[in-house]
Amino acid sequence: MKDELLLENIERYIHLEKEEANLLYSLLTPRSLKKKAFLLRQGEICKTENFITKGCLRMYSIDEGGFEHIVMFGVEGWWVSDLFSFFTETTSEYYIDALEDTELLQISKPDLERLYEQVPKFERFFRILLQNAFVAQQRRINQNLSFTAEQRYLDFIKKYPQLEQRIPQKQVAAYLGFTPVFLSMLRKKLSRQ
Repeated sequence: MKDELLLENIERYIHLEKEEANLLYSLLTPRSLKKKAFLLRQGEICKTENFITKGCLRMYSIDEGGFEHIVMFGVEGWWVSDLFSFFTETTSEYYIDALEDTELLQISKPDLERLYEQVPKFERFFRILLQNAFVAQQRRINQNLSFTAEQRYLDFIKKYPQLEQRIPQKQVAAYLGFTPVFLSMLRKKLSRQ
């Protein structure tokens, strides 16, 4: 099942021969996280790219006032890491923790480089993932600058209908830049329409 989910993710962009898939699997390390456990803490260096086979993670920072600012969520079939920290080998500004019991397949930077060298098509695969992440980040910045609160919420539930059911309202609010009280009022208003 884990292998199938990973292969489905990869096969969207590149085709793997059996020996190429075997090399990939030999470089991956499985890891389990219990709910509320940290994958990464602020001040640590992100040493792995992480493919989620089960569960849900969130990546966030905490400001001086103690408020959480959620940058992203990740669920089954998604890759999650602090890319800046991973690529530059510098300390992270983010936390990544588990909102549910989570299963991961991890690859370290040296093993990823080895994969690029031995199976060059993986460079294409990870380039596409990086491009998609960049486009999503630009889109989110634009929405935060130009969409109303209601538009941002409606876009979130349209784009990620499965997340709203799995993630506490407080987390959804932090992702959208709202207070939980504001989100509750917005949801009540929308339910009356």
